Amino acid sequence: MFFKSKNNSDNLVKVAALLIHAAKIDENFSSLEENLIKQTLLRIGANNSNIEEIIKDAQKIEENSNQILDFTKEIKNMNEEKKIEIIEALWRIIYSNKIADDYETNLMRRLAGLLYIDSKTMGDIKERIKSENSK
Repeated sequence: MFFKSKNNSDNLVKVAALLIHAAKIDENFSSLEENLIKQTLLRIGANNSNIEEIIKDAQKIEENSNQILDFTKEIKNMNEEKKIEIIEALWRIIYSNKIADDYETNLMRRLAGLLYIDSKTMGDIKERIKSENSK
């Protein structure tokens, strides 16, 4: 489980809001992207009984926020392995439609800085996910 605090659900909502933000940034939030978000949330600690509530709460937060800083605070405190898993999920969402537009790549550049992910690591993850989705 990613979050060991009593605020596990709140933390999952913030991560979900970031994933939703990435999915919506190209103005095409698909069911495939929603499924990828659900899979990621289940992998990091959500359970089937509360996944819909987490998504619903995250959508509200994402719609009412104008800063990605609101979504990254908890992720920034994770260890490197967990951050990488979130970054991989974000790239999977972005490349679910086979391409990354300028808004999506700009988002990931900003997130790399905010989450202290070096550009080589970010680039390697991007290329691996891009390659997986081109097959």
